[in-house]
Amino acid sequence: MSEHRLQVTLNVVIGLLLVAADLAFVWCTKLTIDIATHVRTDVSLSVAVGALVAIVVVQLGLGYATKWVRAILGLNAQNRMRRQLFARLLDADWLLLRSHHSGHLTNRLEQDVSTVTTFLTENVATLLTTLCQFAGAFLLLFYMDRRLACLIVIILPVFLLCSRLYVSRMRAISRQVRDDEGRIQSLMQESLQHVLVVKALEQTEGMANRLSREQHTLHRHVLHRTRYASLSSLVLNVGFATGYMVTFLWGVTSLEQGLITYGALVAFIQLVGQIQGPVRTLSRFIPIFISTFTAAERLVELERIPLETAAGGAAIGKADKAAAVQIRFDDVCYYYTLADGSHGRPILRHFSHTFAPGSITAVMGETGAGKTTLIRLLLALVRPTSGRVTAVAADGSESELQRATRGLFTYVPQGNTLISGTLRDNLLMACPEATEAEMLEALHLADADFVMDKATGLDTPCGEMGGGFSEGQAQRFAIARALLRRRPILLLDEATSALDAATEQRVLRRIVEARPGVTIIVVTHRPEVLRYCTDTIRLERLTAH
Repeated sequence: MSEHRLQVTLNVVIGLLLVAADLAFVWCTKLTIDIATHVRTDVSLSVAVGALVAIVVVQLGLGYATKWVRAILGLNAQNRMRRQLFARLLDADWLLLRSHHSGHLTNRLEQDVSTVTTFLTENVATLLTTLCQFAGAFLLLFYMDRRLACLIVIILPVFLLCSRLYVSRMRAISRQVRDDEGRIQSLMQESLQHVLVVKALEQTEGMANRLSREQHTLHRHVLHRTRYASLSSLVLNVGFATGYMVTFLWGVTSLEQGLITYGALVAFIQLVGQIQGPVRTLSRFIPIFISTFTAAERLVELERIPLETAAGGAAIGKADKAAAVQIRFDDVCYYYTLADGSHGRPILRHFSHTFAPGSITAVMGETGAGKTTLIRLLLALVRPTSGRVTAVAADGSESELQRATRGLFTYVPQGNTLISGTLRDNLLMACPEATEAEMLEALHLADADFVMDKATGLDTPCGEMGGGFSEGQAQRFAIARALLRRRPILLLDEATSALDAATEQRVLRRIVEARPGVTIIVVTHRPEVLRYCTDTIRLERLTAH
């Protein structure tokens, strides 16, 4: 809340000034009418009209200021919270983060952050000023007619009773609606990302029908929420209408009996509006509170995803990026954890191996044998169930692989990993300070320097998932990006699967010749790669005991 103090303070100050202006307008309206009807003769009509005009100008100015505070500070608040949560998710434990669908995460980062920041920066201030408006209007009406003021506020117990019955049920329904929205966003996101598969399987109509079913579920829950909210609103509106009619009849009767002036009658009606208006606003705060609490709960769930933790021992990381480092697996076992917390099928069992500095190792095996898991252990994305994986520096110091030791590696994963932007943007992800010459060298080593034949060169646009380039070209760009990072260990996880044999061998030969001393670990199915390797690991698919 302290981060939003400036906007909250400005909104409260502007709100209080608007309340004062509204009450002053009511008083000046009464005064003007009383002067016009010759009830008051001590003030000229021109002064009263001038005061009314001045108040209207102040109201317009305050309304203008409110819009700018919301536009500038409100957007900054949303961006700040969204950036903090986004950065935290990127630092979260990888395996636990994977249990959340990216569509749900995006939905929470967009809608839930917007809901919470709007509540903190605007709705809290609105609530305070609404209470002040109610108190000010009630006191002014009480000053003018005590019995009428007390009669009007009888609506409050009804409001409080309705709110208690309303909150718990609406909270559950709002949670259902938010979850429905997340599933719809996830479905659309995945379908568009994998549109080629959808088309190839002739499932365009099937995915559209699936979306329709999800939308139908959302529609049903929204209707349920609307019916529930409408019933509560109807009860309150009946109370408001009753209060207005009581005020009008009270005022007309008092005017007929000569107890009040016509100006006082107009003031009564305006003040009742300013009393009932805050009550109506407070009733609207119930769904706002529910929506905010629901959004906050969903964001807290993300906050509870633990961050990556560091293992014991001195970290060997970016400071040693040019040094020779040995990676050692000592009796490592790894099981993926099932939803009930039990161990699933073993992936690695009592695995031991030493990757010597400068070695080139091929990791081979059937699907499910643990090749990709081995890479994840090296990158400390997962931790061994038992055993140790350590990095040993030239001076003999060692550290368990952890987040900090990730600085020893550069990694080219399977598939297309380019991001939207330009080729230059993609290359600079690996090394933001890289020069043009270094980027050209990396492209050459990856056999991707053909891009310089294009008119736009490194500034050639790259669509989502490498759109505009073939799979082979995208893989070569990804390899070039990794080579720019210049780390002592290069991980290639099926990184040349889309290349023909001749191109693959040319790329590997150039890397080996240009980067002597770099440790290379290649996950591959191709036996042709073995000619460049100094060692081979063959993994077998394990079964449970």
